[in-house]
Amino acid sequence: MPPATTETEPAGPAPGAALELLVHGVGGTTPAEMLDDPRTVRVTGDETAAIHRRTADRDAENEPERFRHGPVQEAYCWCNLTSGNGSRALWLLLLPFMVVNLAHWMRPPAEGQSTAVRLYGVLVRLVALSLTVLLTAAACEVALDLAAWQCAGSARCADERSWLGFLSVSQGGWWSQPGRRLALAALLPAALVGLLWYLSHRTWSAYEAQRPPRGEQDGDGTPGRRPRPALGRPGFWYGRRLVARLRAAHTAAGFLTVAAAVGAAAARHDRGAASTTREALGWALEGALLLGAVVVVAVVCRRGRSERRLDHRLDGVLVAWLPGVSLALLALTLLYAGWSRPGWRSTGTLPGDTAFSFIVLAQGLLVVALAAVALRLHRRAPHTRTVLHGLGGPAVAMLACALGGVMTGGIAQRVADWLDGPATPGTGQGPIVGPPVLLSWQASVIPVLLLLLLVPVLLLALRTALTARRLVPVVEAEYDGERPDPVRSRRIAAVRARAALTDAAPGLVGLVSGATLLLGALAVVGSRASGTVPGKAFAGTHPLVEGVAESAQALGSWLVGFGFILFVTWGRRAYKDASARRTIGILWDVGTFWPRAAHPFAPPCYAERAVPDLAWRMSSWTGRTGGRLVISGHSQGSVLAAAAVWQLPAATRCRVALLTYGSPLERLYGRWFPAYFGPGPLGALHRDLHCWRNLWRRTDPIGGPVNLPAEGDKPEVDHRALRDPVVYGRTHEHPLPEPVLGHSDYQADPVFAKERAVLLDRLPPALPLPLPQQRAETEPHGSPKPHGG
Repeated sequence: MPPATTETEPAGPAPGAALELLVHGVGGTTPAEMLDDPRTVRVTGDETAAIHRRTADRDAENEPERFRHGPVQEAYCWCNLTSGNGSRALWLLLLPFMVVNLAHWMRPPAEGQSTAVRLYGVLVRLVALSLTVLLTAAACEVALDLAAWQCAGSARCADERSWLGFLSVSQGGWWSQPGRRLALAALLPAALVGLLWYLSHRTWSAYEAQRPPRGEQDGDGTPGRRPRPALGRPGFWYGRRLVARLRAAHTAAGFLTVAAAVGAAAARHDRGAASTTREALGWALEGALLLGAVVVVAVVCRRGRSERRLDHRLDGVLVAWLPGVSLALLALTLLYAGWSRPGWRSTGTLPGDTAFSFIVLAQGLLVVALAAVALRLHRRAPHTRTVLHGLGGPAVAMLACALGGVMTGGIAQRVADWLDGPATPGTGQGPIVGPPVLLSWQASVIPVLLLLLLVPVLLLALRTALTARRLVPVVEAEYDGERPDPVRSRRIAAVRARAALTDAAPGLVGLVSGATLLLGALAVVGSRASGTVPGKAFAGTHPLVEGVAESAQALGSWLVGFGFILFVTWGRRAYKDASARRTIGILWDVGTFWPRAAHPFAPPCYAERAVPDLAWRMSSWTGRTGGRLVISGHSQGSVLAAAAVWQLPAATRCRVALLTYGSPLERLYGRWFPAYFGPGPLGALHRDLHCWRNLWRRTDPIGGPVNLPAEGDKPEVDHRALRDPVVYGRTHEHPLPEPVLGHSDYQADPVFAKERAVLLDRLPPALPLPLPQQRAETEPHGSPKPHGG
C-alpha cells in the first residue's frame, strides 16, 4: 500500500510530561473503548461525567521516565449527561423547546449592531414563550374542554366511561356543575406546569451550576486588547440569572394560561346572568390575569444573557414572587369557577377555543419579524457559507412552532377520537363536538406538506446517484498504481456522494419552514372563514375538491395522531432500553450543546458541565506538572474541546494543542451558528492557540475541513483529506478488504499518530519536574486546584 503522507513530520520527541486528553463524539463510548484497554480507572469526576485512565497509567506523573516515548492518555466520558438514566426519555416531550432554543444561537454575526442583536433575542424569547402557552393550552384542551366540558357534559359520553361518572350531568352530583368540573380538571395542566418548573430547577443544579476556571477577564473594554470571542467570555457557560428569570416567567405564563381557560368560561356565563357581584368578580379576575400576562411578557423582554462576567445575582423579588402570585391567581380563579351556578350547562366547545388561532397567528408574526431582523444582520456581514442567507434561526424557530403544533394537535385528536367512539371528531356525529376547528385544519395540511417534500427528496436522490457515478474515476485516480476494481470504486463513490447530502440540509429546512408558515396561515384563514372542519367546509363543491378535503382531513388526523403516538412510544422504549436511550441521546448531543437562553424548560445544556470539566482539567494538569497537553476531540467532542480551549487563560493555552477529527466545527456549526463558529471566531481561535490540526475525510457525512489558511508562522489547520479506505485493494499486509470508515475510527489511520506527535513537538518544552511547591498547589490563574488525578 502507498505510505500515508502528511505535510509535516515530527522533529523528534521532546522531553517532559505530555498528556493526550481524548473527548468522544455523539452517542458516547466507554473508557475501555477510548483507551483500547479493558482495565481503566476513574481519575476524577462522578458517575455522570468523568476522566479515566488505563490502570497502569494512574500515577504516571510520579514516573517521569514514562513520558519520553509518548503522551499518557486520558478519556473524558460525558455520554451520561445526555443518555444516562431512564428519566431522560421524558426529554422527547421537550423537543419543541430545544429546537427554539437553537434558534437563539443561529443569529448572523453583528459587529456594532447591539440593538438588532437585542431585538433578535427578544423575538426568539417571545416565540419560546408562545410554545409554553401552546403546550399548556393543549393540556387544557384535553383536560378541560374534551374531558370535563364536553364529555362530562354529555350523558352519552360520560355513561360510557365510568371514571367520569362523578362529573357527569346525568348523575347530578356536587361536581356536575361546569365550573366545578373545570376547576377539578385544571389540576392536571397545573401539575404539568409544576413538573416543568421542577425539572428545570433540578437539571440546573445537576448540569449547569458549574463555574468555569477564573481566567483572564474579557478584554472588550481594555484599550489595546482584542475582544475575546463569545465562547471565550467568562460568563458564557454560566447563565444562572437569565435561566432563573425565564423559569419564573414561563411558570407564571403556564399558570395564567390555565387560569384564563377556567376563568373565561365562568366569566362569560356570569356576564349573561343577572348576578352583578359575580360579574364584577369575573371582570376583576380577568383584569388581574391580563396584568399578569403583561408582567410576564415584560420580564421575558427585559434583558438577555450577560456573558462578559459570571452573573451570580438573581432577581430576588421577581423570581420569588412571580410564580407564586400567578399560582395564587389560579387558586382564586378555581374558587370563582366553583361558585354554585345551578342553571349553567356546558354546550359546544369550551369558550376561548379561539386562543389557538391567536397563538398560531402570533407565532407567525414573530417568525416573520425575526426573519426581517436576521436579514438585516446578515447584510451587514454577509458570508457565503452562512445557511439560508442568515435565515437559519427564523427557519428553525418556525420548525419549533410546527413541532409544537403537531404535538398539540396529535394529543387533542387522539383523545377526541377516543372519546368520540367510532365517529370522526368535528363532524357532529358523535357524543362530543371535538377539538377546536383550527387543530383539524392544521392536521389537514400535513399531507400537503409531505407531498411538497416528495419532489426535492426525489431530486436529491437523483443528484446523489449522478454524483456517485461522476466520482468513480476520481476515486480510482486517487489510488494511482492500484488495479481498478469497478465494484470497489462504485461503493466508495456512493459513500462520498451520500456524505455530501449533509450540505443539502439547509435547503430542505428552508423549504419545510417556508411551506409550514404558508400552510399555517392558510389553516388559520380557513378555520376562521368557515368555522368548521375542512371536510364540511368543502361539502357541496366539486366532487374532486370535496374528496381531496375529506381525504386530507382523515389522513392528517391519522398522521398527527401517529406522530404523537410515536413520541410516546420512543419515550417509553427509551425509558426501559438503555441502547434506545443512547440512540435518542445522540439527538440531545447535538441539540443541547447550547445553554438555555430562550426557553428554560428545554433539556439541560450538557456543555455547561462538560466545558468547565475540560477547562478545569487542562488548567490543573498543566499548572501542576508544567507539561504539554494535546486535547483530541472527535465529532461533537471536537466542539466541546474547542469551547474548552476558548475558556482557558493565556498561561494555560500556550501549553495546549488542539487536534480535531471528524469535526463539524465549520461544516455544521460554522454555517448554522456563524456568530459563534463563523470565520471570525474560528480564525481568532487559530491565532490564540499555539497549534491546531484538523483531520477529515470526504466520506464523512458530519466532519469536514475548517478552512483556516496558514497565518504567520502557523501552518494551515486542515490536513489534506485522509484516504478512506486507507487501502484500496488486497495486499499482503491487508489480505481482506478494508472498510470505508466514514465518520469513525480516525485513530486507525497512521496519520493520526504522526500529527499528534507533531503537535506535541511544536509546544514549548515541559518544565522540569518536580515543579516549585507554590506553583504545584495553584492554578496558573490563581484559583484552587480541583481534586483528583
